Amino acid sequence: MDRFSHYVNELFVWNEQMKQFLQSEKVGQDSELWGKLDHFTELIESTNRELSNEELLSLQAKAELIHEELEQYFKRKQEIGNVWVVEKVLSPGGHSLPELPYPYNALEPYISEEIMILHHDKHHRAYVEGLNKAELNLKKARETNDFSLIKHWSRELAFHGSGHYLHTIFWRNMSPNGGGSPEGLLKGEIERYFGSFDAFKKQFSEAAKQVEGVGWALLVWSPRARHLEVLQSERHMLLTQWDTIPLLVLDVWEHAYYLQYRNNRAEYVDHWWNLVNWHDVEMRFEKAADIKWPAV
Repeated sequence: MDRFSHYVNELFVWNEQMKQFLQSEKVGQDSELWGKLDHFTELIESTNRELSNEELLSLQAKAELIHEELEQYFKRKQEIGNVWVVEKVLSPGGHSLPELPYPYNALEPYISEEIMILHHDKHHRAYVEGLNKAELNLKKARETNDFSLIKHWSRELAFHGSGHYLHTIFWRNMSPNGGGSPEGLLKGEIERYFGSFDAFKKQFSEAAKQVEGVGWALLVWSPRARHLEVLQSERHMLLTQWDTIPLLVLDVWEHAYYLQYRNNRAEYVDHWWNLVNWHDVEMRFEKAADIKWPAV
């Protein structure tokens, strides 16, 4: 048996072992993992010729992705005795107002009980309701193939989604026993990048004070630059949602297409799908899926 046939045979054996593993763990047949393994079986069985290096790498990447998805599947579960409890996953329109981790009057005298009641029970609740409404209407648009209001509901999704997510962070960023300065890794990173905690505190405070109109000041971590940064956000967003991680992006600034497509952006977008590197998107998703916050 040549090396190519040996490799394909190993993939086939591995695929069958994965199926046996799912059976041993009593994973339901409705799980999409079974479908992925069946699809991979079809790919292997249709390999009746020697593949190019690129095709082999693609096949290997698919195997690695399935393996990662299996690991993530069981990582997302917490074993309690013999009972498996699956983490909560929100369906469209399934967001709810999170409870505060302290009483409404706990932040006095710095923030009054009256403000906290209005802020949490009225304003935050309105963002939750607006986000749910936007998600359900976008779900309806997908089902009916009617995207005539896509601009409106995308704006609503961004505004209310960012309002909900930022407030969820905001409540837990505060505590009746708060104040002082950070410790540990965060302290070291703040001092490394900003020079000192006082320098960071000054920059953050000025960013908050000088936001045009209404909005937020944020301390963020950049996974790519691998450093902290202080940002401002007017309102909640600029048609995005905070607390999310980009997986697939498309540049529709005119410099990205105008020399070739002139003002025909639609043609550029339609052709762009022929270039999407799904392997890269899948790898970004796998890493992003490791980060989990409580679903609300």
